[in-house]
Amino acid sequence: MPIGTVKIGNLTVSRLILGGNPFSGFSHQTPELDLAMKKYFTADRIKKTFRSAEELGITTCISRADRHITRLLFEYRNEGGKIQWIAQTCPEMKNTARSVEDALSEGAHACFIHGGIMDYLFSHNELDDIPGIIKMIKEAGIPAGIAGHDPQVFEWAEKNLEVDFYMCSYYNSAHRDQEAELKSGRTEWFNNADRDIMVSLIRKLSKPVIHYKIFAAGRTAPRQAFEFTARHLRAGDAACIGVYPENKPEMLIEDAALFNEYVR
Repeated sequence: MPIGTVKIGNLTVSRLILGGNPFSGFSHQTPELDLAMKKYFTADRIKKTFRSAEELGITTCISRADRHITRLLFEYRNEGGKIQWIAQTCPEMKNTARSVEDALSEGAHACFIHGGIMDYLFSHNELDDIPGIIKMIKEAGIPAGIAGHDPQVFEWAEKNLEVDFYMCSYYNSAHRDQEAELKSGRTEWFNNADRDIMVSLIRKLSKPVIHYKIFAAGRTAPRQAFEFTARHLRAGDAACIGVYPENKPEMLIEDAALFNEYVR
């Protein structure tokens, strides 16, 4: 059964989307696993993962608008790859508008503001610049969105932003009021109570949602995660997953099959 599609603004995306955290060494587990991911994911292996995704009907990836990823995508396109790129702004740049400019100049098909940035700015009541940044993305002709881990971010966005989509994390796994960027080794927690709060909120949101961290960064078995996610995906929603197939080469194939089993 082919993976279905949904609309994010004017962009048609596969309902299962490939996430890029593992490509950049973000395991959300341990510094040792962060390093192992960086060692494993050479340029060739990342491009191989893109090709595998496309062969499975996954038309879209979500990854950072940094020079590492944009260079890889440039090479992949030159080699005939077609995967669409939803760009995530980079919190280490300290200037979200500049990160958006980089995404636009590198051919992003959609762009959203990093969830840690949104959580941090919300916690400090410093969101005045966000509507203008969303407008900049939309004026470039591509869908604009925000991500977040704190459900209150999306409640604020419903009242104050004209976005095309939301990226909703199932887990509010760290305090981001001190720093937007999550550094390797920082303590995180993954409580199912937070997941339940987020999916309850998603039911009320007015825009399409990309559900992410559905595996709790490797802590929830794929079958269990997809069964739960399928019960909470609305008709226009999608799910984003990352893979790390070093010890399980068929991981992406198995994940796609499970997604098709549970999501009708």
